[in-house]
Amino acid sequence: MNITVFDDLNTLYKKAADTFVELSGKSILKHGKFVVALSGGSSPKAIFSLLATQEYAEKVEWNKVYFFWVDERWVSLDDEKSNAKMTFETLLDKVPVNKDHIFPMYKDGIDPEDYAEGYEAQIRNVLGADGVFDFILLGMGDDGHTASLFPGEKILHEKEKWVDAYYLKPQEMFRITLTAPIINKAENILIITFGTSKKHALNEVLNGEYNPEMYPLQLIEKRNGVQLFTDKEAGA
Repeated sequence: MNITVFDDLNTLYKKAADTFVELSGKSILKHGKFVVALSGGSSPKAIFSLLATQEYAEKVEWNKVYFFWVDERWVSLDDEKSNAKMTFETLLDKVPVNKDHIFPMYKDGIDPEDYAEGYEAQIRNVLGADGVFDFILLGMGDDGHTASLFPGEKILHEKEKWVDAYYLKPQEMFRITLTAPIINKAENILIITFGTSKKHALNEVLNGEYNPEMYPLQLIEKRNGVQLFTDKEAGA
């Protein structure tokens, strides 16, 4: 794992956007497409807003990018809690993407567990049996969770499914998420986490005993192709 500590968030966001552009070019040159899984939150929002600017947008062959999501609250696409809604508003509605290349993690009129199976089928249709994303963007919560892999939940032990959905009692809602097995297959993973509120969990993830039940980000392998962007306040 490569760790980069930034002095300020603007520089971090720009480096993340640069990374997206660079990897898109490499992937498209290699096999004609760039398949990504994106996260929600304030950091991705800032990165997506940058990518939508002319400076960055003209550097990406958007019609060759395929968009999946890392996880989602099981809410309609017009709900303010929807990660997909945020991504459309900040990026997808502003760049010339192919609408057939966008796969939101929600569909009306279907149970989340059933849609999780369908979502995995969509991933397999695009990526094949290997299921190797070119790029996955992750964050980390104050409690050490990433995607919708929350401490103490059964999903942390999933070994076979690429996508799963479950009811998260503390939030009183269903979540749908990529699992650790499919995330760890990715060619490139970028984890972004910063601020004093993340300091304890990040230190445990990086330096503590292996305990993914408590700090699920530890499920993500610390290997080549995995980058962590953080700041001095998080103490990495």
